[in-house]
Amino acid sequence: MEQVYITSERLKRLKKEPESVHALEGMCRCKLRIEEGEPVEISGKDAYGEFVAKNILQAYGRGFEMKTAMLLVNEDYYFSSIDLGVSFGSEKRIHQMKSRIIGEDGRTKNYIESVSGARLSVYGDTVSFIGTHSQINEAETAVNTLVEGGTHKLAYLKMEAAHRKNKASSIDFGKGPVVGWK
Repeated sequence: MEQVYITSERLKRLKKEPESVHALEGMCRCKLRIEEGEPVEISGKDAYGEFVAKNILQAYGRGFEMKTAMLLVNEDYYFSSIDLGVSFGSEKRIHQMKSRIIGEDGRTKNYIESVSGARLSVYGDTVSFIGTHSQINEAETAVNTLVEGGTHKLAYLKMEAAHRKNKASSIDFGKGPVVGWK
């Protein structure tokens, strides 16, 4: 059995989405016990199903929609989070940093998502990511640059460079022979 702590706000929202709860239980072959003020209990037939359900619920608890969080069923997708409270003690600085990451009308967040392919959630004191390893790496490059005080332009340049590097290092075997192979 696994347990996941979710904010009361997200827990109330989860209780209003019974179809999402049933879908999660079916995908992970587990049962969820959701009680107000208590951690969500996950009991399943196997440890892997419980582990996946826990990851999905953690992502949901960090602000992702359930549909996005369920991408974590795929073995190639991961969940990562940066706690802004660790770097910035004051609520004012955390708010400023969240504003920088989201950008005016969400443009910075949307641009990071469009270039990297990762999904971002800015919720509470955290910035969370769902995506493949390389997608998260690219998105985290941009966010960490902003957190460290870099400009948006620098953050975009670093992320785009990481994206080009990842793209160049991936081999597409469907487009003919690889040069140098015999």
